[in-house]
Amino acid sequence: MERLNQLLIAANYKDASDVHLVAGSPPVFRINGTLTPQKQDKLMPEDIYIMAKAILNDKLWDHLQDKREVDLSYGIAGVSRFRVNIFYQRNALSMAFRVIPREIPSLDSLGLPRQLKELVGKPHGLILVSGPTGSGKSTSLASMIDYMNQEMNRHIITLEDPIEYLHSHNKSIIEQREVGFDTLSFKEGLRASLRQDPDVILVGELRDFETISTAITAAETGHLVLGTLHTQDTTGTIDRIIDVFPAHQKNQIRSMLANVLLGVLSQRLFPTINRTGRVAASELLINNPAIKNLIRNEKMHQIPNILQTARDQGMHTMEMSMKQLIQEGQISQLELLPFISGL
Repeated sequence: MERLNQLLIAANYKDASDVHLVAGSPPVFRINGTLTPQKQDKLMPEDIYIMAKAILNDKLWDHLQDKREVDLSYGIAGVSRFRVNIFYQRNALSMAFRVIPREIPSLDSLGLPRQLKELVGKPHGLILVSGPTGSGKSTSLASMIDYMNQEMNRHIITLEDPIEYLHSHNKSIIEQREVGFDTLSFKEGLRASLRQDPDVILVGELRDFETISTAITAAETGHLVLGTLHTQDTTGTIDRIIDVFPAHQKNQIRSMLANVLLGVLSQRLFPTINRTGRVAASELLINNPAIKNLIRNEKMHQIPNILQTARDQGMHTMEMSMKQLIQEGQISQLELLPFISGL
C-alpha cells in the first residue's frame, strides 16, 4: 500500500486528474488532459495485484473475481480522495484512479453559467447535467450541492457510485449514500429516498428506465432532482430521457418532462492555452415556454435555434461557448478544430 500511496500523493501534487496503472507500463498520469508516463520502472502484474489486494476488502475482492471489475472510493488522509475502478485486461489487473480535489470548487470558480444558481434555487423540478466521461459532471453537481448547502435550508440526499466529494452539514442537512454499500442500486435508493423527507435528491447517473421514471415522478411530486447522463448536448439529453420509455408512453413522458424540466447543462473540458489547467465549455438550456412547446410536440431539432436566440435568458450552444473562450484567450483555436466547423 505504501507504493500505491506514494504514487497517488505524487499525482495529487502534480495536479493530475487521473492515474493509470497497467501491467507492462510505468504509471501514467493524465495532466491537463494529456497522458504523461512517469519516470519509473514498468509495473509488473504482481505489482498491481498487491496494490489492488491492499485496498479491497474481502467483499469487494470477491466482487472483482466474480464480475471482473469493481468500483470503489479510496482516500489518503490530508491528501485527497480517489474514485477507483479495478478491472481485468488480458487476464491481468489494471487500476484507474480519478483524483477528487479536497475542496469543492464554487460555481463561479468553475466558470459555469450564473443561471445555475437560479435553477437550484427552485423548490422542485429536474436539472440534468450531461457530457462525456471526464467532462467534470460530478464536480459541477458537487458545486451546485455546495451552493445550496451554503445558501439554503434543505434536506439533501445524494446517491453516488462511488461517493466522491464529501459534504459537511451547513445550512442544509446532506446525507450521502453510496451505491453498493448504503443502497443496492440507484433505482432502489431513489425509491427509498422518497420516504426520507428530502427536499433535494441527487442521482449520480440516470442509467435505466426505472431510475429515470422515478426521477421524473419525484420532480413532479415536489422535489428538486439533479442527475447526469453521458450525452453530448442538451437536445441529445432530452432525447435520451424520452427514448428509454416504450412507444405507448412517449407522448405522456414528453408532456411530463416539459412540465418538470428546469434546465440542462452540457459541458466539456479543454486544456487552457498555457496548458496549466482545464476550462469548461458549456451549453445551457433553460426550459422556457418555447422549449416546453418543442418538447411536447416532438420538435427537438428546433431547440438549437432557441438556444442561439435566447442569450438574454442565459441560454447558449456549445459552439457559442467555445468561440467565446477562444475570444477571451482561454483556449487555443487548434484545440477546438475537431468540434467547430469553419474555424
